[in-house]
Amino acid sequence: MKNPVLLFLLPPIFACSAVAGESNRKLTLEQVSGRGDQAQRVNFSGRAPNWRWAADGERLLGPDDRAYHLRTGKALDASKPDDPPDEEAQAAKQALLDAFLKLEGFDAAAAERVLDRKLDSGAGDKVRLHGRGGKYWIIRDGLPERVEFEAEGGAPSLFDLSPDGQFLAYMRDHDLRLVSLEPGVSKEHRALTKGGGPSQFNGELDWVYQEEVYGRGNFKGFWWSPDSTRVALLCLDESNVYDFTVIDHIEPDTFRVKPEITRFPKAGDPNPIVRLGVIEIGSGAIEWADLSAYAAEEPLVVRVEWKDDRLLFVVQDRTQTFADLLAFTPGTGLQKLLIHEQNDTWTERPDPPRWLEDGSFLWFSDRTDQRHLYHYSKDGELQGAVTAGDWSVRRIADVDEERGLLWFTATKDGAVNDNLYRIGLDGRKLERLTKGDGVHSVAFNHDRSYFIDRFSSLSTPPSVSLFKGDGKFVRELGAATIKDLETYQAAKWELVEIRARDGFLLDAAVLKPNPLRRNRPHPVWLPTYSGPDAPTVRNRWSGSAWEQFLAQEGFIVFHVNVRTASGKGHQAIEQCYRQLGVQELRDLEDAVDWLTAHPWADRQRVGITGMSYGGFMTAFALTHSDRFALGIAESGVYDWGMYDTIYTERYMSTPQKNPEGYAAASVIKAAANLKGHMLITHGVMDDNVHVQNAMQLIFALQKADRDFDLMLYPESRHGIGDRDLRWHSRKLTWKKIVEHLGEPRAGGSHDV
Repeated sequence: MKNPVLLFLLPPIFACSAVAGESNRKLTLEQVSGRGDQAQRVNFSGRAPNWRWAADGERLLGPDDRAYHLRTGKALDASKPDDPPDEEAQAAKQALLDAFLKLEGFDAAAAERVLDRKLDSGAGDKVRLHGRGGKYWIIRDGLPERVEFEAEGGAPSLFDLSPDGQFLAYMRDHDLRLVSLEPGVSKEHRALTKGGGPSQFNGELDWVYQEEVYGRGNFKGFWWSPDSTRVALLCLDESNVYDFTVIDHIEPDTFRVKPEITRFPKAGDPNPIVRLGVIEIGSGAIEWADLSAYAAEEPLVVRVEWKDDRLLFVVQDRTQTFADLLAFTPGTGLQKLLIHEQNDTWTERPDPPRWLEDGSFLWFSDRTDQRHLYHYSKDGELQGAVTAGDWSVRRIADVDEERGLLWFTATKDGAVNDNLYRIGLDGRKLERLTKGDGVHSVAFNHDRSYFIDRFSSLSTPPSVSLFKGDGKFVRELGAATIKDLETYQAAKWELVEIRARDGFLLDAAVLKPNPLRRNRPHPVWLPTYSGPDAPTVRNRWSGSAWEQFLAQEGFIVFHVNVRTASGKGHQAIEQCYRQLGVQELRDLEDAVDWLTAHPWADRQRVGITGMSYGGFMTAFALTHSDRFALGIAESGVYDWGMYDTIYTERYMSTPQKNPEGYAAASVIKAAANLKGHMLITHGVMDDNVHVQNAMQLIFALQKADRDFDLMLYPESRHGIGDRDLRWHSRKLTWKKIVEHLGEPRAGGSHDV
């Protein structure tokens, strides 16, 4: 192994904390777990004062809600003459409250809650939708009006107001329905689709589309056109998608169980068959986008949005090796391919275009193995690259078309940092605007002449400062006050760079005990996730009281960004392709070898833990490596054949096309090779990573006569929501850490 490289050691993490010996109160497990007396709980997180821009962009609003002069910083005693009077806003709200109080079943508290819960803002200030107890009201001109629904059928859901406020679209019994909200018009409900049911979703997403494509919890699969005359929708045929049953064993007042059945396509199974249509509201006629060219690819429609009169959508093949951006113009039958993205491994779901005033747009692409921005005409003609280099753009912060400028954040000065840059839309004159390594989050004023910068690093608590638009420092607005830092002697984070066996540089962070023993090595605790393009090490403030507790108890806490979760470009991430876990484990091993080469880190007492993908990595490490004495695997995927199609096949292809890769990535097939001690925990009602994973693994471990522990959490899904169960899990975790990583004492017990 080549010699590792230490990038830099950070200065003391807590500039305002007491020096050793002055204040060294011990943290307790109850404190860091949010248990016990509220007054005894600790908080190391800290939050910078809440400075923000006034609506006019010319004044700053401070944490006291007072306005401050931009240039002098002096408080202003009076509001501007054109500011809306508070009395007018309060009067409008009171009138609305009074109107709700006249409705059946409302008291003042209930009315306040309804007004505070805005269900939909699609119609802006014209019409607002509110709901309570399964009943819904629209508010027009400051007055509530009940929206009645038929008594028969399932509950209405996924409401969306048309942009002009004249219609309310919603889902019922898997069909898209509509009601006119026009004053004086009968509120007749009509179906825009028919045939919806358990095997046919018309305008509603199924489990795999919401989880892996459009966002967890977002089941809405329809979109209004800007002029409110049409609505686009996805139709999913679930006929060939297999059911999966999750069992609720804790039903109130009964000892019977309740099954929960979901259409869930596991890797290699049939996906839902997708169609994309556009319904003309007036006639009810539907036009279908042409997906026939993709039929053999088992297509996925992974993004839908309107731009003026065109419907833009992205199609990917089943294993997501390409992504096509297409434009469909309803009423004309015209459909055009604008951009084709292709990769030898996988192509990430593209971000939506960033539209410019002239109809052209900015487009993210990994075509150079780094994520950069490209300028395209309205019709998909490449105008040129805006950014380029051996680094990736993270996000667009702002665009000034008149001046031809783009602001963005990127990894140019370190993948663990987040800095703001400015460049011309022609790709010239790249400048870095933020100062200092760490994570910067900025907010511009109206003309981008100033920005507020919220900053922190592993060594610097959160602060907020004011800068001119060119990056020139104006003044600090405030910094976090973390009182507990004066009470507890905190450990110090160090950001390091480790050279892997092939020379790749891994970012890592080390939290050493304070004081550090150099004559007796400390045990190591390694939390991990390590999923594709999901870094855990960032150069920002860490307020984890649990990890500070571990450091006080004598543990070295160690975080590592494996290369596939490094943020260092697609060419690094794709090294997990068709063999999840294999490259990630090599990098974790190299990092552990580097750490335990130091005399103060104990090679024999290294523990690893993680949840979800991190649970997989934990179990994979204990069955494919000898570096770990303990692993706590939470809610892990233990054979990728048990996880869903869209996520798994993006990285692994299908089991039919890649049987060797699935076998190499399986924890279950390697159960007999278990080394160290493993605790497996899982939520019984996990509808994401099914408890079947734990059952399959423990069966394989039992058959192989291997020692392990198991803890199941009833009523818990993907993660533990119940406060008491979380406390049980934390205590169990600490118990196993002490048992297996503590120092043996006489009689066989352990201590840390």
